[in-house]
Amino acid sequence: MNEQSEHTGVAEDPADETRTLHVDVPRGTVVLAATPIGNTADASARLVALLERADIVAAEDTRRLYALANRLGVHVGGRVVANHDHNERGKADALLDHVANGETVLVVSDAGMPTINDPGLAIVRRAIERGLPVTCAPGPSAVLDALALSGLPTDRFCYEGFLPRKHSERMQALRALKGERRTIVFYETLHRIAESMADLEEAFGPDRRMALCRELTKDYEQIRRGTIHEINESVANDPPRGEMVLVIAGASEGDTDPAQSLSVEELAELAMQYAQAHGMRIKDAIAEVIGKHPNADGTLANRKQVYNAVLALRD
Repeated sequence: MNEQSEHTGVAEDPADETRTLHVDVPRGTVVLAATPIGNTADASARLVALLERADIVAAEDTRRLYALANRLGVHVGGRVVANHDHNERGKADALLDHVANGETVLVVSDAGMPTINDPGLAIVRRAIERGLPVTCAPGPSAVLDALALSGLPTDRFCYEGFLPRKHSERMQALRALKGERRTIVFYETLHRIAESMADLEEAFGPDRRMALCRELTKDYEQIRRGTIHEINESVANDPPRGEMVLVIAGASEGDTDPAQSLSVEELAELAMQYAQAHGMRIKDAIAEVIGKHPNADGTLANRKQVYNAVLALRD
């Protein structure tokens, strides 16, 4: 290391770094800015400058915004307004009127990039409709962070957001994704991770590779890698805490292809064969067959309709 490089260190205060850089704050523009997902030091120089100089800051949670600003040592210079899932549609035009008058409106969520499972989309769509400029100050992303750390293919992936809360809806969504060839990324909460892992194993089988990523960028960051069955067992034996991202390998050529819907009559015939082969009641056989042959969209056939088809075939 030469003498010059030894004296070019990183500023101790993230806010100090912005004073050594020229950061343009565009006027008459909506700016979507990513905030740290756990590590405050990931805040960009642009984010700091925008917090200081934007005319209006539309924040998902105003208290969290001020807490972040305090950690950064930044004074929020503009007016702060709440902009969350329940009010953003109603507030979009009022905020955009300020943009039309030449002001800068900064949109931030609690963590990560606005619009990605967070508020902001209503403002973006309305700005586009009104012909007003929108830009991004990119930064931390739990989706990309988890994908990069998973060790799974990153050339093609799909982001599915949070898994549905209800078991039946979650299973429908997972069955529809069983044949997806791209790497799949989900969010999941502490309170539902055990149920979701059990459903993942039922829908995708035990051997599909995956990673469970928790507390990304924080001191207790942890990446659990293995098969779905191995991760399911680890969740049962050592329940994870904190924010979680699940990264699932896409289907391989040996996996089941995306489901093709069978007709009610075809399901009835299979159920009759299954009942005879396994010595079970026809209603139980129908339930088994329907569960093993979901429709292409992950839904299940109506049991009553299949049962009536069985009666018709018997007649």
